[in-house]
This record gives sequence, C-alpha cells and structure tokens, in this order.
Amino acid sequence: MKTVAELDVGGIRVPVSNLPKVLYPEAGFTKGDVINYYIRIAPFLLPHLKGRPVTMKRYPDGVKGFFFYERNCPSHRPRWMDTAKVGRSDGGQTEYCVINTLPALVWAANLADLELHTFLHRAAAVHRPTAIVFDLDPGPPADLLSCCAVALRLKAALDALGLECFPKTSGSKGLQVYVPLNVPVTYDLTKAFAHQMADGLQRRTPGLVVSRMEKNLRSGKVLVDWSQNDGHKTTVNVYSLRATENPTVSTPVTWGEIAKAHRLKRSDSLVFGPESLLKRVDKIGDLFAPVLKLRQKLPSLDGFSPPA
Repeated sequence: MKTVAELDVGGIRVPVSNLPKVLYPEAGFTKGDVINYYIRIAPFLLPHLKGRPVTMKRYPDGVKGFFFYERNCPSHRPRWMDTAKVGRSDGGQTEYCVINTLPALVWAANLADLELHTFLHRAAAVHRPTAIVFDLDPGPPADLLSCCAVALRLKAALDALGLECFPKTSGSKGLQVYVPLNVPVTYDLTKAFAHQMADGLQRRTPGLVVSRMEKNLRSGKVLVDWSQNDGHKTTVNVYSLRATENPTVSTPVTWGEIAKAHRLKRSDSLVFGPESLLKRVDKIGDLFAPVLKLRQKLPSLDGFSPPA
C-alpha cells in the first residue's frame, strides 16, 4: 500500500510517498534517505542546478530495478515547478524541469530521481556553454587510478594554456574535469577545443589515452570524452547521487587528492558516500564554486602541443 505524507519545505507542502522503500538494497538506503541527503546538500547543490534544464534519471524500484531518463518535465508536476523549453534537432521542443528551489529538489527526489543530469548551458542562453567538460572514462582493466594519471596530464596541458580547471569524481568509475568559461562562447568552439585537446593527449600517450569513440579502442585505456561539449548532451551534476550498488556521490576533489591517490594507488580515497560527502562540505565548503563564476577566455590551440 502506497503511503503518502507531506513535507513543509520553506512554506510549500511537498507530497512524499513510500519513504521506507529501499532504493539501494546493499546499503539499506531508502527513499527517505535519498530525500534527506538532497535536503542536506541543497545549499551546495542548488547553485549548480539553478537555471539549467535537468534530465532526471529515475529508479522507481531502486538501483537494481528498471530505470529511465525523463527529459519532459512530468505533466503532474506542481504548479510552482519551473520549466524551460529547449529545441530538439528534429525541430520540436522538450520542456525540461528546472530545479531552482529546495521544494523542487525534494519533489524530484520523491520521484526516485536518484541522478541529476544537467546541460553545460543555462535555459536563458541555450547556445552558450558556461564551461568545458572532459569526461574521463576508463576501459577495463584501466580504472579510476588510470583516470587520475590522465587527469594530471590534462591539467598540465591546461596550465600551459593559462586555464584553471576543477576535477570531480563521476561518482561511478571515472573523473570529470571542468574548465569554467562564463564568457560569450559557442558549443562549436568549445567542442572543437576539447576535441583538439583530447587528440593531443592521445598523440602524447597512445598507450593510455584514446580520444576516438569506438568502444573496441577503449580496452585498457582512458577515453577522454570531448563529445559531451554539445548542446544536446548532459553530464551528471556535481553532488548528484549515482545509482551504484552502494550510494556514491559525484564529488569535487582537489588536484592534491588526485595526485596522492595516484601516487599511493588508493582509488578508495576518491570514493564518497552521502554521509562522508556531507561531512566534507561542512568542513571545506564547495570546491566547485569557482566553476560558476570564474571567467576565462578560450585560447587558440594553433601550434599548441600538450606537455609530455
């Protein structure tokens, strides 16, 4: 029997249901725990969601059950839910949810939206990415430590161009490196830049890095996925839960932590669950805050070769 209650969230009553339902069986982590996590992380998470269309990845029967991506904001959404219409390549439009407030976040979590996937642009400027992302995806037997090695090489290349960059764990098996821009730029430019950088890293370290998308090329290497820099693609948002066996979180980390994990071969030092993440942000704040505001001009790569 479905049990329904209401939470008073900042003066807005948000219906919630089946709070004891276990969504992560290995950890006994319930829907109530998911909602509680998102409420507690909201001060750090909401600034990164603000104004951005969201693709919801829903697991109504938990992480071992059926899941689906929901791009169209459900018709049963509350009247106070913000939405944004985004054009599709077929000429139509998709009306996405935009999670600007805590009630909206709680509402989405109650739908078993474990993962939050966002665009690199905001709804007000759908053709203008605010950052570049490099998604480092290991092909077994390459692993998270392999991603650390590639991330450090990528950082050295970006440093040589005078660009600051910020790493986070995917919350799954890889890493993502963000280069904030926050200046007028287009996806055509950022995608071309990311592609050139990935190709350059592959030329320098062909035994470790692959920049081509064919799956048969990835074994034992790290794909530097530049293709996420596209107006039609989303990437898992910082501080989002992941639908792993035990609940993990896409977590901002420092370059020192990446270097140390690589040196000591301790990939577990880069894995964070909800409680360890909450303690971490209470102590050190939002390491990803600069991604929202740091303004950097996209440089030319003419004649540039990544450091060896």
